[in-house]
Amino acid sequence: MPAEQSLRDGDLVQALAELQADVRKDPSNPKHRIFLFQLYALMGQWDRANTQLGVVGEMDPTTLPMVQTYREALRCEALRRSVFKGERSPLVFGKPEAWIALMSEALKLSSAGKVAESQRLRGEALEQAETTSGTVDDQAFAWLADADPRLGPTVEAIVNGRYYWIPLRRLRSISIEKPTDLRDLVWAPVQFLFANGGETVGFIPSRYPGSEDAEDPQLKMARKTEWIDRGEDFFEGSGLRMLATDQGEYPLLEIREIRLDSPEEAAETAENDG
Repeated sequence: MPAEQSLRDGDLVQALAELQADVRKDPSNPKHRIFLFQLYALMGQWDRANTQLGVVGEMDPTTLPMVQTYREALRCEALRRSVFKGERSPLVFGKPEAWIALMSEALKLSSAGKVAESQRLRGEALEQAETTSGTVDDQAFAWLADADPRLGPTVEAIVNGRYYWIPLRRLRSISIEKPTDLRDLVWAPVQFLFANGGETVGFIPSRYPGSEDAEDPQLKMARKTEWIDRGEDFFEGSGLRMLATDQGEYPLLEIREIRLDSPEEAAETAENDG
């Protein structure tokens, strides 16, 4: 399909025009509609993406589980945007912790242009947050965090249709599927194993918030990451999400498995080493 070639070339506008032409030629083909939903999502046209999902569900009832799953993901994007604008606080998975409240308050301050104050609060939050050791694809680390300072040692996640921040210390492992569809560049399918033994599937947003509005299509397509300097040594991510450890940085979509030492395991290791 010409649209697929345009996508490979990074020309989203041309890909959209070609795909819309394909839909007009063959409007009853659900594959075109699924492709169009994914392209709209990549471009941040959430309402249009949702409309295409509705059409797909009506055309092919076997797609309804997929339709419901991604409709929930689309709804979460609106909440996610309001969280990073400092308009709402994120839902936190597990027992609320004071340091996450500070991180949320810091978002409100930076959104209001009070960057120095926001950085002070982030510093306090990170001092309070516990570090978590483990491995990224078998490479050991002493600590792990999102490379974007707005998040620190938390994971943005969509679980059961709800948008969460999950403290890394609440997790035992994260398994990330290799991207196979365009929508995976927007929401990476993952499996979470929690420190309490529970497990669930969900998504981690593949890109930093606002990436869909970037002028550079490479950022929209999660092909690269850029850091926006907001002053006071505060940088916001755009494009592909990066995770940072004491050993280096890792693009989210290239990671297959993160294993985390639970607090209980870390305590046992310390006792044995002693």
